[in-house]
Formats: sequence, C-alpha cells, structure tokens
Amino acid sequence: MNRSRYMVALVMLTFFVISFLTNILGSLMPNLRSDFGLSLTMVAFLPFAFFIAYGVMSIPSGMLVEKYGMKKNMVAAFIVAFIGSVLIAFHPDYATFLLSLFLIGSGMAMLQVVINPLLRTAGGEEHYAFYSILAQLIFGLASFVSPWVYSAIVTDTTTTGVAASLRGLAPSNLPWVSMYWIFTIICLAMLVVLVLSRFPNVELTEEERPGAWKVHLELFRSRTVQLYFLGLICYVGTEQGVANWISQFLQTYHGQDPATTGASSVAYFWGLMTAGGILGLVLVKFMDSRKVLVIFTALAMACLAAALFGTTGMALVGFPMVGFFASVMYPIVFSLALNSVKEHHGSFSGILCTGIAGGAIVPLIIGWLGDHLGLRMGMLFLFLTMGYILSVGIWARPLVNNQTINLKKEGN
Repeated sequence: MNRSRYMVALVMLTFFVISFLTNILGSLMPNLRSDFGLSLTMVAFLPFAFFIAYGVMSIPSGMLVEKYGMKKNMVAAFIVAFIGSVLIAFHPDYATFLLSLFLIGSGMAMLQVVINPLLRTAGGEEHYAFYSILAQLIFGLASFVSPWVYSAIVTDTTTTGVAASLRGLAPSNLPWVSMYWIFTIICLAMLVVLVLSRFPNVELTEEERPGAWKVHLELFRSRTVQLYFLGLICYVGTEQGVANWISQFLQTYHGQDPATTGASSVAYFWGLMTAGGILGLVLVKFMDSRKVLVIFTALAMACLAAALFGTTGMALVGFPMVGFFASVMYPIVFSLALNSVKEHHGSFSGILCTGIAGGAIVPLIIGWLGDHLGLRMGMLFLFLTMGYILSVGIWARPLVNNQTINLKKEGN
C-alpha cells in the first residue's frame, strides 16, 4: 500500500499550479496586442504556441514516464516551465514569448501525464473518484484566481508591498510581465518541493499505460477514434476560443477595461465552469450522459449568441455562462470515447490528450477571421465546434453507458 496524504496534497498543488499558469493568457491578450502592436492573428499565435505543445508532448511524455519514472518527469517538467517563465520575465518581446509559451506548455503537458496515476496510487483506488473530482475543483479555483491576481497587480497604485515589488521587476510599460515573475517563483518553489519529496512506487493500470507508436497508429486508423479525437479538439478549442477572446471582445465592442472588467469576466468564466461541473456530476447520476451533453451544449450556444450580439450586460453574463454549460463537455466526451473501444485504453487516452492541441488551432482561426471580418464574426466559428460537440451526444454509441439512479425503481 502506497497511501500518502502528503502525495495527494502535492498532486492537488500541482493541479492548482498547472491551471494558474495555463489560464492567464486570455486576460493578457488585449495588453499583448497593444504593447507589441499585434494583429489578432499574431495574438492568436500565442495560445497556439502554448497548446501545440500538448499535441507534441502528450504521447512522448507517457513514454518518458515509463522509462524514467514519475519524479524525474515532474522535475523535468518544472525545469522546462521555469526556463520558459524566466525567458519572458527577462526578455519580454513577441518572439521570446512564443518560445516561452511553448516551453511552459510542454512542461504542463509532461505534468498532466504523471499526476492522475500518481493520485490513484497515493490516494487509493477506492478514493480515486473523490480525489479526481476534488482535483478538478482545485483546477477550476486556480483558473478563477489567476486573472484576479493579474488584475490586483496591474491596477495597484501603491509604492510599497508585494504588488509594487513585483511591478518593480517588470518594465514600467509592461506591468503584466510581473505575472511571469510569479510563475518563475512558483516553478522554482515546486522544484524544491519535488526534489525533497519521496515518491511511492506507481504501477500503471492498462488504462494508464501508453503503448508503442504502432499501437497508436493502429488506433488512429479507427473511425471511432478519429471522431472522438476531433471531439476533443473541438472541446478544447471551444474552451480556449472563448476564454482567450473574452477580454479582447469586451474591450473592442463594449469599451471595457481588460485589467478590471475583462479579467473578472475571464475569472468568472472559469469559476462558473467549476460550478457547472458540480451540477453535471449530479445530473449524470440521473440522466444518460449523452442527453446531458446535448442539453448543456445547446444552452452554451444560446449563451454565446447572447454574449456576441447582446448588450454589454448580456455579454458580461453570457460569456461566463458559456463556461458554466461547457463544463460537462470534456468529461462526458472523454468517457464516451474510452467506453467506445474494447482495448488499448492507455494509448487511446494519449491520443485524446493530444486533442488538447485544439486550444492552439481554434483561437488562431478566430484571430485570422477576426482580422478579416471582425472579432465578432470570427467568434461565430465557435458555433461549428460546439455544434460538433452537440452531435457527439447524438451519434455516440458507447459499449458501456453511464450508470444512473432509477428513481421509479427506488420508489417501488
């Protein structure tokens, strides 16, 4: 038995750090555009650089864990993320930013491969479901907190204290660089913690164990695998396509300050996504998950329409509510996918995680369309990605359906 509350706490901390570093970009994009004089397409290459790293690193990272173990992989991941953060902190220009975001994204991809099986072992298989839900809540909390930290630093007018000290490390005309000094400190602190920690021996289950490249290629020839892979691309593309452009949209069409209203709207997007996930957990106990997916996706599309074409108030409510209803998309699509194949679940999981690269592709498409047609028209592309997600709830035929509570049977 390798139960360890310390390791569970370390995994939860890692979830928080991954989210804190990952989901700040949407709040920064209006500043990046104005400070570097970028087009929408050039701005969109920033999340592209970050999320394409998931597409590149997800499957190889699983193989690295098999060869070198979890502790070395986590240490290497934070070294890579530390280098990326330091580069931005010391040399904040566009080209450096692209390289730095790729490095940070690579580090986060390497961590994602480790923390779920580590959590299963450290917390115990019998508690894995509970800890997995707790981890997602902590992940959502960090996404909610990160934009508020950014807002607090750049809007603070004091000359002493933590915020002033952090701003002092950044160029006076680029106060947002302070966030990457925070990321640098966090990565360094995590390295120290990891080096001093003793890791349990982790035996990967068949679902977690990556196969050879040959297995991945054989799987990818399957139409079922291809359809679900596209579903994951569409989900992450939708999530990041909304989150990354909220602040820019509010500034462009409603004159809202990115450092205050824009940042808070991004924070509420992630916060309500966490709340929606809790509701989704309850609903899938009483309904077929495919029905939940269809209903929530349709409501997300309605909220997006209101945000794009409504008043300022409707946009401020609509965008966060898209997050609320998008909350069930990832877990339901992922579970439907795994329940639709008979074997090689570990390799299939690696392929699905590679679909996180959708967070690189969709914001870039929106940015390109935004340069030619306007950002509002560009964001209409999200109806295609959400439409595909909705279709998954219609055509999915899993080998195993989610177990639900039969209220009529219980009442008899």
